Amino acid sequence: MPAHSYAPAALSVVMLVVLSLAVWFDVRERRIPNTITALGVVAALVVRASMGSAALLAGAVGVGAGLLLGLLFFSAGAMGAGDGKLLATVGGILGFEAFLWCLPLIGGFGGVLVLVMTVRNGTILPTLARFRALLFHLVTFGRIGARGTLTAPGAATVPYGVAIAAGAATAWLGWGMTP
Repeated sequence: MPAHSYAPAALSVVMLVVLSLAVWFDVRERRIPNTITALGVVAALVVRASMGSAALLAGAVGVGAGLLLGLLFFSAGAMGAGDGKLLATVGGILGFEAFLWCLPLIGGFGGVLVLVMTVRNGTILPTLARFRALLFHLVTFGRIGARGTLTAPGAATVPYGVAIAAGAATAWLGWGMTP
């Protein structure tokens, strides 16, 4: 039996533990502790290292892509830092190619989550107006519109870790990981 035959099961356990804890903390406290994401990345890369250099590289590139994407969204004021680090963890677990496949799913789940929460809170119109301003700000490289932040008065915050977990779990079940 090869030394890495346990790896898919181990990565599944890492995914389940990390996503469960991230969702629990994000819903309850609106934050995802660094301990969860950092240990998730380390565990994913250790397991991937046992699978060989190609699997380790796929995980490391997934971590990098997740960090870069999280940093972009965080710097735009569209996502919290914990959510960005959770993206990096998911990238490390899934590997780069599978991580790319899960991004539209995360976006779709996130859109539904934002829509449901803003309709429920009665803040849909102000949220859409802020989104429009942020979109113009991003597209015009800051020349038009306002750079919104999660701490701005009236900003709608959602536990986006829930959307990340839903998209990652759906991708994991649908496509698996990048070997």
